[in-house]
Amino acid sequence: MEMQDMVDFLKDPGKFTRLGGRLPKGLLMLGPPGTGKTLLAKAVAGEAGVPFFYCSGSEFEEMYVGVGARRVRDLFAAAKKNSPCIIFIDEIDAIGGKRSAKHIQATHMTLNQLLVELDGFTSDSGVVVVGATNFAQLLDKALIRPGRFDTQITVPLPDQRGRKEILDLYVKRIKVDDDVDTTVLARGTPGCSGAELETLINAAAVRASIKNKASVTMHDVEWAKDKILMGAERTSAVISADAKRLTAYHEGGHALMAINTPGAHPIHKATVMPRGQALGMVHQLPKDDQVLASKKQLIAQMDVCMGGRVAEEIIFGADSITSGASSDIQKATQIAREMVLRYGMTSEVGLVSMHEDDINSLSPATRQIIDNKIKSMLDDSYERARNVLTDKHEDLERLAQGLIEYETLDSSEIKRVIKGEKLKRSM
Repeated sequence: MEMQDMVDFLKDPGKFTRLGGRLPKGLLMLGPPGTGKTLLAKAVAGEAGVPFFYCSGSEFEEMYVGVGARRVRDLFAAAKKNSPCIIFIDEIDAIGGKRSAKHIQATHMTLNQLLVELDGFTSDSGVVVVGATNFAQLLDKALIRPGRFDTQITVPLPDQRGRKEILDLYVKRIKVDDDVDTTVLARGTPGCSGAELETLINAAAVRASIKNKASVTMHDVEWAKDKILMGAERTSAVISADAKRLTAYHEGGHALMAINTPGAHPIHKATVMPRGQALGMVHQLPKDDQVLASKKQLIAQMDVCMGGRVAEEIIFGADSITSGASSDIQKATQIAREMVLRYGMTSEVGLVSMHEDDINSLSPATRQIIDNKIKSMLDDSYERARNVLTDKHEDLERLAQGLIEYETLDSSEIKRVIKGEKLKRSM
């Protein structure tokens, strides 16, 4: 709504002042990198049909004293001559950082001039200053007080609907096959920024061009998505047959736990192709954007984490387990600790929230209760995973063999392999 109001103000300033109210002076956009803060500011200027003055916070700073302050004065002078207009200062924390008596006064001149200009031009000048930063906590309080940057807007990572709209925009710029479904792609890219989605589509187009295809197919898009979410394939890695077999059973254990554990997210893909630092992985996707996690879902995550180690132990024996489960154990332990110390999900500790520093101040008896509860939760999770995989031993064998043969399986292929079906794949 704030952005739409800004467009209306730039189109018709009198609409906002007819009852005596003053016009907005500044708007600060906050959010992680790549969420489209700069594009949003450009879109506002384009929608309103007004000039757009762009600059970066680092452009004002020079080795000569006073140059930054002069550039701020020149920028605002030019803006006033072309009002109504938008001044967009990207990475405003470069000049708007907190002032301190320890710093040389000359380094504050640019910020001081910016503060004066924000309060200096008249309320009916038609100039709106838009700032963008990834580090709002670094900004000087005088810069973000009411009267200067009147409005602060958080530009978060896009939700599923937003991702689809972004993908639809970028897909129009390339030649795609009819099988490309942006709805499926949006569901499969949770947590991706607009910049990452643009990179995804571009990577898919480049790969299709290298393969001499007439258009970009869904297979190219899936390849690009896996590269972003799961890491690039290490095709040059030399993996022994024994290591590949162990990895297949390990990832098969994760996959079967995800399939057979209530509350676990659906499987998107399983692979024994080395990606990043991992020899293999199972990628899960929630059905919708997840805002909150229930106790059932957290326990399911722990059980899925334990599936890899349990599969190794069942197939190869307790003496042949490997260090491959280290990250799984770390993740499961972190979930258990948060359930005990932050979420109040255990009766033994109760409804309390504690940080790591708070634990050191507790009595030894209380710390022992916390440690015992965390360990018991992990042990229970391990036993549940052992019971499931022991019962699904034949499924584990078929899935592991399928991963060894095909290396990468999507959710539908995993179900078919578990049933004992052979897959037909074009080379």
